[in-house]
Amino acid sequence: MATTKPNPEFQAVHARLRAILAKYESRALPALKDEPGDYVLQGPPTPASRGRDVWFGGVRTGKSYVSYHLMPVYAFPELLRGVSPELKRRMQGKSCFNFRTADAGLFRELAQLTEQGYRRFKREKLIG
Repeated sequence: MATTKPNPEFQAVHARLRAILAKYESRALPALKDEPGDYVLQGPPTPASRGRDVWFGGVRTGKSYVSYHLMPVYAFPELLRGVSPELKRRMQGKSCFNFRTADAGLFRELAQLTEQGYRRFKREKLIG
């Protein structure tokens, strides 16, 4: 049985994107998954989330790209105002950004967007 060898470029991209998201890992926003190629931050239910767990974001390595999911932009799409056309082109759906290679400029912008999303989730009391 043949095994698929991990793409070294994707591993590097995943590591960089995971580092952006890991900054927010805490008791109030623990890692639901932290495995090679799959990292997810999900907070416990709050009164503002009406008893539901709060999925903040995740990084997942697939066959064709590495996906960065950021739920604050789904919940509050106005956070995307002012996002560069280059980062916007990386979007698939309402909250997912796909990358095949590392891009320092786009990763800085994504880190800023993640910070804005984190502050918004805190302000709305979706995370503690």
